[in-house]
Amino acid sequence: MENRKTEKKIRVLLADDHQLFREGLKRILNMEDDLEVIGECGDGIQVLEFCNYDVPDVVLMDINMPVENGVIATERMRDIFPDVKVLILSIHDDESYVFETLRKGASGYLLKDMEAESLINAIRSVVGGYAYIHPKVTGKLITQLRRMTILDDRGTMEEQYAREQSGVRLNPTESPLTRREAEVLRLMAEGKSNKMIGEFLFISEKTVKNHVSSILQKMEVDDRTQAVINSIKNGWVTL
Repeated sequence: MENRKTEKKIRVLLADDHQLFREGLKRILNMEDDLEVIGECGDGIQVLEFCNYDVPDVVLMDINMPVENGVIATERMRDIFPDVKVLILSIHDDESYVFETLRKGASGYLLKDMEAESLINAIRSVVGGYAYIHPKVTGKLITQLRRMTILDDRGTMEEQYAREQSGVRLNPTESPLTRREAEVLRLMAEGKSNKMIGEFLFISEKTVKNHVSSILQKMEVDDRTQAVINSIKNGWVTL
């Protein structure tokens, strides 16, 4: 690997729940003259807590972490620390993960089996203002984007894509539900459990439960079945 001497090092925060993996990354990155690992975290909440005291230039973020996963943490980083670059480093090459993390604010998506030199170049690229996506998932991402239709008249590509992925469709209504609650309701109508909904939307099961409770309260019903039946009667969703 080529060493570089710069006046200011790129400060990197590692976020992964496997300590041995973090140690390996730390050794690799600290060998570079222009890179410095300033901390390690085992979950998304720790990432935010660390950044409150010491803000890095880049966070190498795993997706599957306990307490708070990398997707949620990435979204929170975008809102609270917009100048910090987030590079997802994951075992998942599914295009849905790539699309969702980029939508949440990640500057790049890497796979854990990539070569060290490519990882280092990716870090330098995002700090320089560029995006970096692992070549293995680029083709899948392009395929998914091609499947998406143009913006609908409300300008929301996300809603259009969601409607195309299922036989259960959301309908424009004057319902009291928020946009996220409406999406949870649609997935409830598909018969998905709280855990499945959380995995689909990249949110915690606890957050799903909170959305479900809010939906039941707003719809003045006692259980999920009644909520789905009433939503169909009201025309909020179509099977």
